Amino acid sequence: MANRREQLLDAAITVLGERGIHALTHRAVDAAAGLPAGSTSNHFRTRDALLDAVVERFAARERAVWEDVASRLAPTTPQEFAQALTALAHEATTTHRTLTLSRYAILVQAGIQPALRAQLLATGGRVNAYFLNWMRTAGSTDPGHDAPIIMNHWTGLVLHQLAVPDPAFDPTAQITALVTTVIRPRTAEVPAP
Repeated sequence: MANRREQLLDAAITVLGERGIHALTHRAVDAAAGLPAGSTSNHFRTRDALLDAVVERFAARERAVWEDVASRLAPTTPQEFAQALTALAHEATTTHRTLTLSRYAILVQAGIQPALRAQLLATGGRVNAYFLNWMRTAGSTDPGHDAPIIMNHWTGLVLHQLAVPDPAFDPTAQITALVTTVIRPRTAEVPAP
């Protein structure tokens, strides 16, 4: 069972994911948590303090999602990697829809608040490490170069599905085409005779 602080932060993530960044107020979090007025301000005196704590909690929840996924999936080929990313896209837009929407709300706010951007970079390292490891295992010889290409496409694809839901959402072909283009089997070059 989550402690009171985590309960408030989870409620704040729900507010972000369901109503957006401008709805994130102490009162809205109290109501979402089903707690008396003033509960959130007892833990987080300012909105900035609340938002900072939300980013930490969000990062912990997102890491938990990735740890769960990493325990279930271990892609070793570009095709398996594409299948894993497709499954993640479906989870991000269904099971974890509110968490994903809160991620995008936080990302947009980070474009306005440099301190929040720095915090996101610091907290996202572990998730990025999972992704880079998957890329290496799937055959990328330069995950640092390849990861942004694939992850930025995936992020946009998921964002579009959240913003303009398509009941027939199936990103399999797009993701597979991108991943198998970016991560190709490397063959030794044969010198010309």
